[in-house]
Amino acid sequence: MSGSVWPITRCADAVAVETFRAPDDLPAEAAHLFRTPAQDLFGSRAWYDTVLTHAMAPGAEACFALCRIAGQPAALFPLQTLPDGSLANLSNVYTCRWAPLLADGLDGAARREIAARFAAFCRRYPTTRLDALDADDAGSAAFLGGARTAGLVPLQFTHFGNWHEPVGGLGWQRYLAARPGALRETVRRKLKRDADRTFKVVTGGTGLEAGIAAFEVVYRQSWKDPEPFPDFNAALMRQAAALGVLRLGVLRIAGIPAAAQLWVLEGDRATVLKLAHDEALKSASPGTVLTALMLQRLLDEESIAEIDFGRGDDPYKRAWASERRQRLGVVLANPRRVGGLAALARHALGRARARLRPG
Repeated sequence: MSGSVWPITRCADAVAVETFRAPDDLPAEAAHLFRTPAQDLFGSRAWYDTVLTHAMAPGAEACFALCRIAGQPAALFPLQTLPDGSLANLSNVYTCRWAPLLADGLDGAARREIAARFAAFCRRYPTTRLDALDADDAGSAAFLGGARTAGLVPLQFTHFGNWHEPVGGLGWQRYLAARPGALRETVRRKLKRDADRTFKVVTGGTGLEAGIAAFEVVYRQSWKDPEPFPDFNAALMRQAAALGVLRLGVLRIAGIPAAAQLWVLEGDRATVLKLAHDEALKSASPGTVLTALMLQRLLDEESIAEIDFGRGDDPYKRAWASERRQRLGVVLANPRRVGGLAALARHALGRARARLRPG
């Protein structure tokens, strides 16, 4: 797959799509398409290196599709081919958002051309699944239009909710004052001075491995299911620490790890990727206490403008954040392939069942 070029039907030197198995295989002039971790962790080289090393499903193979315009790298699509012969974006259960990595300064015509060429590339697969997409992304219409022009049928679906809160200039006290009364009272009671409680934020250095070990202890004692990729969280924490974006919060009660939260900083946004508490210590509300202590630290010491609670509509998030974004997905079904026809049939059957379901 490395270095292969998808045939171009319009103009041989205007637009090309090449595929590569790993970031190391990409030409040097394409490196700028990755985002810096402080700008967008999920679009960074560091993120994809960690995913490739520690979170690839069995039988999946990475496929980095590079689109050039007039010979210059213009867009990079981090993808993966799956054992069933389909194509998907290179995302997983840890991905909070995914988007093509576009060069700066592209005009509307260039974006439409990239979308058309990417859709033509996808025709070789029965289906292409893209998920964790921003519902408000202005470029989505261009990609859906390109898919239709290429003869693919886009089937959209809701993927997950993303709760967040704008906090620019607020500080902890003003932020807390805007929270629901029940949460404010819980925080007030639980944050009273407790000699048995210690709180630490790990950013790297000599305390990193001890922080990771505490995180793993808490996770094993929590209500959460075992991780599908058990080495990923630790690897990401080490990578994030090396990049200066890790904020790992650890709460201990009587010296025992009671709660842990993995946060990262992306510019002025703080995102929590993983959190857990020891169920045996639930009466002490360690999860609520740690969230409050982490937010107090982030708001008063980091000058953040947004809190992001990552993937999912967990009920507790509504108390800490008041705004919700929808992450979407789309399956590009190729009706000229058996697998694409099967996807279209499943979609039609699902819609029919929904119409027949009692209101």
